[in-house]
Amino acid sequence: MATLTLALDAMGGDHGPSVVISALAQALTTFPEVHFIVVGDEAELTPLLQQQQLLQHPQITLKHASQTVTMTDKPGYSLRAKPDSSMRVALELVANETAAACVSAGNTGALMTKAYFTLKTLPGILRPALMSAIPQQQGKLAFMLDLGANPVCDSDTLFQFGVMGAEAAHQVLKIERPRVALLNMGEEEIKGNDVVKATAALLQASEHIDYIGFIEGDDLFSGKADVIVCDGFVGNIALKSCEGLADLLLDNIKSNINAHWLTRWFVKLFYQRLQKSWDWLKPDHYNGASLIGLRGVVIKSHGDANARAFFSAIEQAVEEAQRDLPGRIRDRVEQVLLAQE
Repeated sequence: MATLTLALDAMGGDHGPSVVISALAQALTTFPEVHFIVVGDEAELTPLLQQQQLLQHPQITLKHASQTVTMTDKPGYSLRAKPDSSMRVALELVANETAAACVSAGNTGALMTKAYFTLKTLPGILRPALMSAIPQQQGKLAFMLDLGANPVCDSDTLFQFGVMGAEAAHQVLKIERPRVALLNMGEEEIKGNDVVKATAALLQASEHIDYIGFIEGDDLFSGKADVIVCDGFVGNIALKSCEGLADLLLDNIKSNINAHWLTRWFVKLFYQRLQKSWDWLKPDHYNGASLIGLRGVVIKSHGDANARAFFSAIEQAVEEAQRDLPGRIRDRVEQVLLAQE
């Protein structure tokens, strides 16, 4: 008996609906208690579901949407010109409480704009944030936000990111009292711009936050913090720079595999081991990102995600929906705001 319903935007992403349907096939086995509403072009989705023998599956409802948001659509245009897009319809299912969460690999800007317009922010929340888990030492995870939803933030907004991130780490990562840090150009109190310094003062003054101070970029994966807070401009560049550096290292090693016959076997083995580690080190490709601060669960899967990666985004949506993360964040924010009055 299904107790939870998820809406899947089947038309988003670089690789089309085939990835979503393949991930869905795995999700049906993993989550027998979950019902999935697959949203998109019925003519395109029906044969894919038939290929997987899922067309009449009791856990699946196919909902037609006549439009698709492309990866090049501007957010404002997609909001005005595509009211029946698969992305918009999936979000509306969450807004009217037909579904508990939406998962999409579509255009990030369009998803954020449509989600903000359709779901609205939780009471007291200034702006939603894009949050993702990033790997830490000893196989642990930390949450980092914002990763691109808000390029410019004031101190009150960054403070709320810390509150929301801490509650998410408590609920999803099962950390009793998450350590919150601000990403800065140095660890010293005198470092940083006025917004970062003002945010530090707010976090330090709150008894509801375990604020540990500033961390630098080289500590993103050190395990010092469970929640790393920054504006979307800094967060997006920091995370993509790390991905780019790792790709560069892999490419350089791969290009030198056959360079020296005496070390060919050792270099090839090292490359294979490093590539396996990199599968875990790419959070955007593997985990998906949460658009938190909204009145519903919205998970953004990477546009280039394969079926395994999209399945991981579904896993994240199930976890957050089961924990009622929006409700938990709402209660925590209300508690913190009342304490500030």
